[in-house]
Amino acid sequence: MILLDAYALVALLATEPAGSEVDGLLDTDQTAVTAVNLAEAIDITERVHQLERHEIRDALAPLLGPVVLVLPHDERDAWRAAELRATHYERNERAVSIADCFLLAAATPDDSIATSDPAVAATARDEGIRLIALPDSSGVRP
Repeated sequence: MILLDAYALVALLATEPAGSEVDGLLDTDQTAVTAVNLAEAIDITERVHQLERHEIRDALAPLLGPVVLVLPHDERDAWRAAELRATHYERNERAVSIADCFLLAAATPDDSIATSDPAVAATARDEGIRLIALPDSSGVRP
């Protein structure tokens, strides 16, 4: 399964450079997003990209469920996310957010993470999680 970080959904919704690649991922493999990354994507798309909430909901409605599974969180995820943040967080060098850590905690050995975030990418590599490096808004891949 491919786990999408928040930026992957933002890229799709806000026509960022990675949007077409994310669209391609949706067609080629089973994809999922954690509930906390979904919330982050909605927030960023509304607050930063100025899309109306109803536009975001309308765009996501056909995707969430049939194309992109929304993964809930449980106590195991909370412990694992906290462990990942405590282990890898460095304010100036690797500022992985708690949402990032929930994404990483959800990954199984068979999963890949699609991200453009250098901190998430570095942590995924350190943890042996497969990575799909997406371009950020400048076109740079982690």
